[in-house]
Amino acid sequence: MKNRILLSAILSLVTIFSSCKKETEECQLDEDILNTDVELKIVRLESDFFSAKTSEEFTYLFENHPYFAEKYLLTSTYPSKEDLAAELLATHQDTLMRELYDEVIIHYPDVMGLEKDLSNAFKYIKHYFPEFKVPKVYTFVSGFSSDLYIDEEMIVIGLDYFLPADHRFQAPDLPDYIAKRYEAKYIVPMIVTAISSVYNKTDLKQNSLVAEMIYYGKAYHFTKAILPCTPDEYIIGYSSEEVAACFDNEVMIWSYFVENDLLFETNPFEIRKYTGEAPSTVEISPDAPGRVGRWLGWNIVDDYQFNKDVPLTELMEESDTEKIFKLSGYKPRP
Repeated sequence: MKNRILLSAILSLVTIFSSCKKETEECQLDEDILNTDVELKIVRLESDFFSAKTSEEFTYLFENHPYFAEKYLLTSTYPSKEDLAAELLATHQDTLMRELYDEVIIHYPDVMGLEKDLSNAFKYIKHYFPEFKVPKVYTFVSGFSSDLYIDEEMIVIGLDYFLPADHRFQAPDLPDYIAKRYEAKYIVPMIVTAISSVYNKTDLKQNSLVAEMIYYGKAYHFTKAILPCTPDEYIIGYSSEEVAACFDNEVMIWSYFVENDLLFETNPFEIRKYTGEAPSTVEISPDAPGRVGRWLGWNIVDDYQFNKDVPLTELMEESDTEKIFKLSGYKPRP
């Protein structure tokens, strides 16, 4: 196979040289944007629900938070609200669930930092998209049944998913290469990337690898624009060493895609090899991180925006992926 990339050696070199780099100037958010009028107060529903002692108290909570009860707790799928209340009461009295809740409170005694970061993100979104309406934001302990729920009206953050990586409580259904992204510093980038789908008008009916690459590239570009001081690794979910190694091997990565005629591949099974979740992109190299096609799409979109001087709103509205690709003038950095 052509141009197999040996990233393992590069990773060790990156670690050595990165320690020698001078500290970069501290990133500063735009004060004018931060003056945007946004009201956000994160409501910690886990405290209310775990302190409820009777079915009547749960029923009161359902009535007090009807949208949460309907969309997140799915009240309509139960014979009655009393049945759901009884189930939650039994669940919350379970010893392990109580321990999980206690651990969440220990690691998240408050959410002021999260509230500030998310508020700033919403200000940036509203700056670019004035029609954006700030959703209600709740935290909850789901018992590892839901990490993030996001719609235009509400966001629910399952804090149990975002305990430290070495914590004894871990989501049982997540492989290690995904679980490493479930820490507090990833919460806001994950939310912003999800919100980007509202504005991302990419036409996936074009059904090619490059179309999917550009869809994800636009999502990451959006997230970086909204969170300009957030390091790339928290946006794409790579380690800093993997990000640096990808850039060091960008010429070879691009050559692999071009020489194997992959860009306009339409077979969904082939596309998934380069954009789907995986511990590595083994087709290129066992040391190449998974989803490397998404990373490459991010570079293409960045170049399109830079070279054509396209504002974020116009970029997100552009549905023609071939146009973005052709006009990006993308070339890997030597």
